[in-house]
Amino acid sequence: MGLILFKHNQKAYEAAAALMEEKGRAAVIHPTGTGKTYIAFKLAKEHPESRILWLSPSEYIYRTQLEQLQKDGEERFTNISFLTYARLMRNEAVIATLRPDYIVLDEFHRCGAAEWGRSVEKLLAYYPKAKVLGLSATNIRYLDHQRDMAEELFYGQIASEMTLGEAIAKGILPVPTYVISMYSYQKELERIQQRMASAKNSTAVYSGEILEELRRALEQAEGLDAVFARHMKKKDGKYIVFCSDKEHMEEMVGQAETWFGLVDKKPHIYTVYYDNSETDRIFAEFKADQSEHLKLLYCIDMLNEGVHVENIDGVILLRPTVSPILYLQQIGRALSAADGKRDKSQSDGNAVAQPIIFDIVNNFDSLYSIDSLQTEIEEAFALMDCSAQQCTEKQRFREQFRIVDEMRDCRQLFEQLRRSLSAPWDIYYGEAKRYYAEHGNLKIPKDYVTENGISLGIWLMTQRRVRAGKVAGALNEEQIAKLDTIGMEWECGSVRSWNRACEALECYRQTYGNLDVKVSYVTEDGFALGKWVSNARSRYSRGELSEEQTSQLESLGMIWDKHVMQWEENYQAAVTYYRMHGNLLVPHGYRTEDGLALGTWLTNQRRIKTGRKKGAAPLKESQIDRLNAIEMVWE
Repeated sequence: MGLILFKHNQKAYEAAAALMEEKGRAAVIHPTGTGKTYIAFKLAKEHPESRILWLSPSEYIYRTQLEQLQKDGEERFTNISFLTYARLMRNEAVIATLRPDYIVLDEFHRCGAAEWGRSVEKLLAYYPKAKVLGLSATNIRYLDHQRDMAEELFYGQIASEMTLGEAIAKGILPVPTYVISMYSYQKELERIQQRMASAKNSTAVYSGEILEELRRALEQAEGLDAVFARHMKKKDGKYIVFCSDKEHMEEMVGQAETWFGLVDKKPHIYTVYYDNSETDRIFAEFKADQSEHLKLLYCIDMLNEGVHVENIDGVILLRPTVSPILYLQQIGRALSAADGKRDKSQSDGNAVAQPIIFDIVNNFDSLYSIDSLQTEIEEAFALMDCSAQQCTEKQRFREQFRIVDEMRDCRQLFEQLRRSLSAPWDIYYGEAKRYYAEHGNLKIPKDYVTENGISLGIWLMTQRRVRAGKVAGALNEEQIAKLDTIGMEWECGSVRSWNRACEALECYRQTYGNLDVKVSYVTEDGFALGKWVSNARSRYSRGELSEEQTSQLESLGMIWDKHVMQWEENYQAAVTYYRMHGNLLVPHGYRTEDGLALGTWLTNQRRIKTGRKKGAAPLKESQIDRLNAIEMVWE
């Protein structure tokens, strides 16, 4: 049976093939559920004599996709070699043996991770003539300074791009029913009461009235058992339930009989997570379950990407998130183009029953995620050509996409309450201006509160973070200019010091080609860079550096353990020698052009492995494997 793609994927494949032929690299950015993985399988099918290297975050994802193909009657692909990004990182010596004609980077946005990314860069640099195909539902790393991996890896060469909203609007993916509710609100009410207690202005009285109205509305809202019973039309349906962590999962599983009792008194419960050895078996049992009972698959950090589960009736979001990527990946589990039936010429929008998305979170803030999907759909509708038939289709999809907001009244009251408790920007600015007039600066402690009860220190910190793009918010040029006139410093002292050190590190790397900074090293302008690097390594080992700081230093080439860095330098020299001579029979006194005593280093590795070098830390298994990969002679 030939591998026949949906119309949208066939078009993407042709565009990607042409772009790879012309430019060498091409990215396809299609949402979860549209079958984009089969574009890469099509590539392998069309080039049986070419070697395809397939990289993916998970072997499980790849294996599941292959199983689906074989179920559809497709023969095995003998020209595909598979590696996970993690395995490539742990065994970079294997790069020299791969010799691919094509490289597939599945979920290529994951190549932005520091360690994985370095290994991929080495692979691409080693095979500059290999054509590269990238697949992902997103090219932006939202929590990593909005990095665009399509730009970094593919130089902006995107063969095909489609949003989740566009796929729904075009009928490629089914139109969901979206149900909004909550399972807990007590903590949210306590937080609001704390804010009201700290407020010392006239809005507190007005806010108290709204709070009482909100409390009454919440008490009158229906319980989740009634919500699920009303919307779960199929009493034997299959649902994926997303949880935050293991403790959260256990708590949510404990609520199952209460929440779903009106649907099924004894629902079938399945739980999966990556570090559970039973996950494969449990997942297989869930997929095979055809009983008349309600089936619930609770998962943690699984099924967000790459794996499609057939015949899913919906998803239940119990994990609060404001990340658009994670949110769209989760709801994408309920959507699929014709449930994997790729022998159709294209999806017709009716191949799958209308799925249900239950947005059931435990705080008001997370109940607004639907806005991102709704906006995508409306934008897609606006951009679509509109023949008479298409206009009819657009109207049908608009009518089908229903948002059932079980918490609408409560959400409106909450928004009203939040507005009443939030002083306008100009009020905060006025307080900042008064402080500047009195003190001549805005060096205000974070916990500083004015006599009027306004948290001015926190507000100023928030303005800095908004302008830096670290938190959501709006700050226009006029507001920035106003703050500049009263001496606003957009970087706090610690940030300025950090940025100065990073600039000095970048300069050092450009000058010396590495970050092997001696402790005594001082820059020309008197900055003790060596001591700063030593301190940064110590802070890293104690877990005191933030993820952002760690990522920034790693992007400059920081290796936290100096001994690891020296081992890597010598190992890379050994790899170079092996490529040139075909062996590691290196004379003891041999030195590289850069002055590395490679012969002595290899002798030391032999002595360490056999225990003859006293006081030396033993070699790791991964180090031994990497040396074996280049034919290390241990005797």
